[in-house]
Amino acid sequence: MKPELLAPAGNLAKLKLAFYYGADAVYAGGRAFSLRTFADNFTEEELAAGISYAHGLGKKVYVAANIFARNFDLKGMEALFIRLERMGADAVLISDPGAFALCRKAAPKLPVHISTQANTCNALAAKFWMEQGAKRVVLARELSLKEIAEIHSVCPNLELEAFVHGAMCISYSGRCYLSDYMDGRSANRGACVQACRRGYQIRTREGESGDWYDVTEDERGAYVMNSKDLNMSACLDALAAAGVVSFKIEGRMKGEFYLATVVNAYRRILDGGDKEELGRELYAAAHRAYTTAYELPHAQSPEDTKTQGDCDFVGLVKGCENGRAFVEMRGRFFEGEELEILTPSMHFGEKIKVTGLKDATGEACTDAKLVQAVYSINCSVPLSAGDILRRRRG
Repeated sequence: MKPELLAPAGNLAKLKLAFYYGADAVYAGGRAFSLRTFADNFTEEELAAGISYAHGLGKKVYVAANIFARNFDLKGMEALFIRLERMGADAVLISDPGAFALCRKAAPKLPVHISTQANTCNALAAKFWMEQGAKRVVLARELSLKEIAEIHSVCPNLELEAFVHGAMCISYSGRCYLSDYMDGRSANRGACVQACRRGYQIRTREGESGDWYDVTEDERGAYVMNSKDLNMSACLDALAAAGVVSFKIEGRMKGEFYLATVVNAYRRILDGGDKEELGRELYAAAHRAYTTAYELPHAQSPEDTKTQGDCDFVGLVKGCENGRAFVEMRGRFFEGEELEILTPSMHFGEKIKVTGLKDATGEACTDAKLVQAVYSINCSVPLSAGDILRRRRG
């Protein structure tokens, strides 16, 4: 059976986009109890709509409720579990044993996935969660392929999920207190300010009289806590052989272009596409230097730069009618220039020339310069809503 491709959904529009580009399931968060407070997230009405939409496609929605719960959270979490069960959510992600017990009692028919925040690193921990009634464990990122295979051999009936792509936390399984200490925003309650991405200085001695110095830069950069991005696109077969049944992409805070690019590439790899060619596609969207993390020794080293990617997001196609495509502008484009198509269809990678450019009033123009205004262009390629036009750099 082909592994599940699991994509992030920061809001309802991104949920639909993820499914359009080939995700089998998405993970989402409500307005409370998930670890991405600053994502748009979902109202309960939107969650219900998203679950209904997914089920209409034969796909799934998993809902994150994976904060480190405090006493004052428990009543609200109990009510959420009951509502998710009634909505038909395909699972809830939990990291806290108390919240797990609460969910099993309040919503016994709601499947539970153990969040990576629970840092499940060994076979006995995985077996423990399975015996409590967990359907799936999202493995700690720190595990090697050998360790994953050992867990699977002990728990062959437990579903194993692993991250395959996206930003990584420098702290163990994401358990970071730096954001809380420096800015009063707890990463473990969804409010991380990504303090690890900053540059830092050191003091030569304690006390107010100490001198401050920038951390000196070496061949690995000066950003001592800024991890590379995960990219396991070349290792999917090995992960599946080790027992992973769900490949998870990080990024509920990421934009539509990133989501479409990454989901499209992994979908095509899983469907038998050229791994090398599609691996290059993952450089189209903004990212840090890539790593296979703990699969290879010393692969997760600090990284001081972030590339903007090989392509610019120019427009999101809203529809196509009578030989004209209607495009919501996301980056300035011009009459006569050549753009590339990002789509799940057979027209992926094809190029079109911008001709017959008109603004929202139907007036001819040469410059699409109003952000999120809808322009139209002549188009002989049958584009669909959700397709993206991009400009390749260089």
